[in-house]
Amino acid sequence: MNINSTLFLQAVVFAILVWFTMKFVWPPITKALDERAQKISDGLAAADKAKSELSTANKRVEAELATSRTETATRLADADRRGQGIVEEAKARAVEEANKIIAAAQAEAAQQTVKAREALREQVALLAVKGAEQILRKEVNAGVHAELLSRLKTEL
Repeated sequence: MNINSTLFLQAVVFAILVWFTMKFVWPPITKALDERAQKISDGLAAADKAKSELSTANKRVEAELATSRTETATRLADADRRGQGIVEEAKARAVEEANKIIAAAQAEAAQQTVKAREALREQVALLAVKGAEQILRKEVNAGVHAELLSRLKTEL
């Protein structure tokens, strides 16, 4: 065989192989590569979308946290003010109750003082009568001398 005919035959076989590859092998490979590229671009787009949604969600979470913090601070301040108001009210009630107790104690002390003075007047009157009786060496009738004894009580 001649080298030219072998070379020509090999060129024809190569051309048939190229045509066969271009017609039947290359389109499925190209299709698979295109599908793979499409899947990769869809995945990247989904990742970008998820990333933007995540940043949006993080912003919403931060806004909610800030709102929650301000509400909590407001509620704590209100509770503190209410607590101070209750304490002040309790102090006012305690002072009022203490004043009532002091007034009642002073009234009781005044009544006790009046009773003690009356008891002392009675005792002094009896002692005066006994003293006068001993001075006169005779008995003084309390019923007869009641007016005298009552004047003596008022003077004391």
